Amino acid sequence: MNPTKKKSVLHRICFYFLPVLMLLVTEKIKAQDNQELTWDELAGNYECPGWFRDAKFGIWFHWGPQAVPEQGGGWYARHMYMKDVGRQKFGKMARPYHEQTYGHPSEFGFKDVINTWKAENFNAEALVKFSKENGAKYIVALANHHDHFDLWNSTYHEWNSVNVGPKKDIIREFAAATRNAKLKFGVTSHDDRFLNWWLPAFGADETGEKAGVPYDGRLTKEDGKGLWWEGLDPADLYGPAPEDRTPEVINAIKQNWEKRHKQLVDDYKPDLLYNDGLNFSYGQHGKEVVRRLYNNSLKENGKIDAVMLLKRLEPGTVNEVESGGSNTLREYPWQSEITFTDWFYKKDRHLTHNATTILEMLIDAVSKNGNLLLSMELNPDGSIPSEIKEEVLKVGDWLKINGEAIYGTRPWKVFGDGKGVRGESVETVVGELRNATENQKKGEHFNQRTTATPAFAHDEVRYTTKGTDFYIIVMNPAGGKFAIPSLGKNSDVNPSELIALTQLYDGREITFTQNFASLVVNIPAVNGKSYPVVLKAKFKDVQF
Repeated sequence: MNPTKKKSVLHRICFYFLPVLMLLVTEKIKAQDNQELTWDELAGNYECPGWFRDAKFGIWFHWGPQAVPEQGGGWYARHMYMKDVGRQKFGKMARPYHEQTYGHPSEFGFKDVINTWKAENFNAEALVKFSKENGAKYIVALANHHDHFDLWNSTYHEWNSVNVGPKKDIIREFAAATRNAKLKFGVTSHDDRFLNWWLPAFGADETGEKAGVPYDGRLTKEDGKGLWWEGLDPADLYGPAPEDRTPEVINAIKQNWEKRHKQLVDDYKPDLLYNDGLNFSYGQHGKEVVRRLYNNSLKENGKIDAVMLLKRLEPGTVNEVESGGSNTLREYPWQSEITFTDWFYKKDRHLTHNATTILEMLIDAVSKNGNLLLSMELNPDGSIPSEIKEEVLKVGDWLKINGEAIYGTRPWKVFGDGKGVRGESVETVVGELRNATENQKKGEHFNQRTTATPAFAHDEVRYTTKGTDFYIIVMNPAGGKFAIPSLGKNSDVNPSELIALTQLYDGREITFTQNFASLVVNIPAVNGKSYPVVLKAKFKDVQF
């Protein structure tokens, strides 16, 4: 063939087929880029996002239809069907309150309580604004509880807040308000135990006028004709009757859970997800939802910028401690969660926490590389109870002055000092139900400080650091001198020679003596009971 002609043929081939080849290669690369990573790949490379480590303090709206009854504890929906709640004494008032207020549970069940919930004064913008003004750096909202009721426009579950009760998409409103406030947003799911949790709804009284009359868990879709819940199936809320729970039925429930929560993750794009349990909800189904959360975050941010919380140590997640805190300084970030009464606001319970105990729990968590998530319980109408609002305002006032010792800080080599840290004899009491028992003191869940807990000794301190700044937070200050052994010149964890010590809230220079045995600090006189006082320390030639 003529060389010139041959060259022309090759040119035409390249002209027509090279673009096709390039398109095929490009599509293959796109397919690889869009391929979701496996859970093992995600967990193996996971690092807790910087925003979570810096935020330190979040507010959680643990709110739903169980807030409607004024008494009966945080498991009202279950305990209203039980005449004997056993050891769960916090729910002992649920059944008598329900019968006195609504009637017998065979005639007025929890589904009917849901219908009375209108959330008429719910204003997500105002709630988020209040939270931000008082120190919260992220907002979390309850998406569902053990009652199996979704607080979003759930595609795969008709028992949700758009169809029943408030007729509002609670999660969407919280998500929008939080993002408008430039804060991070999280959701919590407590739904994977609903099958066992709802078993009492299928029972009946053993004695009395209604003996043998089934509670409303036994109602069928057909029973709703002509009633407010016509078209809804009680079995979709309470679960199928115990005798109908075949392996196939249970598997379908688990698959439905996964679909619902993938929709929650996809449509509402949370930065944080918490499953209330030691394990992923329904095992692999729960893990698949977290995999979706992380892959979505990876595509959106170029990195995994989301947080998954579990109550056990699990690769790829952050550990959550319920109603308690860590006993040690931890290498990896973690979170403590506390609430004011029984998670859902109840008027028959005094406040478990006030501003002092909230600050104590926050400071202790931060000194041990953790965060605090405070559940700010709401009235059923969506407003903040006055006594809770008052305490949160005090916390906010303290953080406005002392926040630099909290936000964006990192722990020191030890979390603190004092009689409690050193294990010396200090006064302790069992206190109330949610305070620590002797057995719980050996663990971490439920070891929280509460309004029933004795005050810290006056030498109890916690440490945080930021840049070249070192913060000594005196937990229960009293005027006069006290010693801090861990900051003595001979201490292995002493940063170095102390050159200046300033009281943060008023800029006053604090006198001190640093000897080989300890740092002796002279606190100015304190009038009455004081909130924790922050001392900003400057050490010579040290980097934290």
